[in-house]
Amino acid sequence: MINLFEPVLGEEELAAIGEVFADGWLGKGKRTRAFEAAFADHLGVAEEQIVSVNSCTEGLFLATELLEIGPGDEVVLPSVSFVGAANAVAARGGKPVFCDVDADTLNPGTAEIARRIGPATKAVLVLHYGGCPGDVATIAALCREHGIALVEDAACAVASRAAGTACGTFGDLGVWSFDAMKILVTGDGGMLYAKDPALARRAAELAYLGLRQLSGYAEAGTRKRWWEFDVGPFGRRSVTNDICSAIGMVQLGKLPSFVRRRHEICRRYDARLAAVPGLRVPPRMPPGHESSYYFYWVRMDSRIRDDVAARLHERGIYTSFRYAPLHLLPAYGAPRPELPGTERAAAETLCIPLHHGLDDREADTVADELAAAVAEFGAARERTEP
Repeated sequence: MINLFEPVLGEEELAAIGEVFADGWLGKGKRTRAFEAAFADHLGVAEEQIVSVNSCTEGLFLATELLEIGPGDEVVLPSVSFVGAANAVAARGGKPVFCDVDADTLNPGTAEIARRIGPATKAVLVLHYGGCPGDVATIAALCREHGIALVEDAACAVASRAAGTACGTFGDLGVWSFDAMKILVTGDGGMLYAKDPALARRAAELAYLGLRQLSGYAEAGTRKRWWEFDVGPFGRRSVTNDICSAIGMVQLGKLPSFVRRRHEICRRYDARLAAVPGLRVPPRMPPGHESSYYFYWVRMDSRIRDDVAARLHERGIYTSFRYAPLHLLPAYGAPRPELPGTERAAAETLCIPLHHGLDDREADTVADELAAAVAEFGAARERTEP
């Protein structure tokens, strides 16, 4: 099966894990601190603004906690978002207010977000769909104008930039994912950015049980009773470890080559698919925008989309649509808003395999099988119509 996502790990990552084992310290330690510093440098921010966490979802939950989202507070976010984003709002008693997305880019526009902002809005939470920055700069300006916080779910955007600024750092808080399906992989894990270093310090406390004074082996000899500690906020254990961080350091060094390869595959898909009747490829990005190329998505007639996906699966090609519209789920208990762009995209869009382990032959197979399936089912649809 040609997979939608696939991690690329090798001897360097194995060697890095071996060094951790040889040191005998597997938990959060010097390698995690080094990974945080290196990731901060990658983003172009200060080390004290970065906190490592055990998942991007936990980063989102920490973000809503840091912003003190609570009952009566509204958070505007696109319906095409990872479910963890809405859960992070709802779990604190807040109300997710879902906004529409552009059916081609699957990112929300600034005007659409502005329409959803009301007296109870406390934050906006945006996703950079497929690694494309979207209108993040103008959305950030909108949030500043209204005096509300901006949280960026940069899970898809580990190497994305707009006008030279790293996605995830435009707003007040940003989060990244390093799970097994992402570009930079540590198995599980993530990072949180806070524009205000004081918020980052609080995030670090919350992520490690609320401890304000560390205890144990690392503190031995530094004071009379090094086993004693103090608790501030009531936190939980959300930290990552040196095993994941050692892998992350190696992967971060490879990130530019990963993104280059993904871009090459996207260009290859464009060349083979852009002229296929009945198929639309992703739009070109605006000048000054740099993508991480996390998704490659195509649009087609909604009446054939599911048949095309099934045919590709028969041919050994796994496809999907990310992400299922959240405003259609009853779990969030709100009246269903009219989001035509979202519903059109959900009915017409298919994400096809894109990962840096994909070779040219596999990419060409995906493109050719997709084109053939669209032609076959499109022609069959035309024959059955009056």
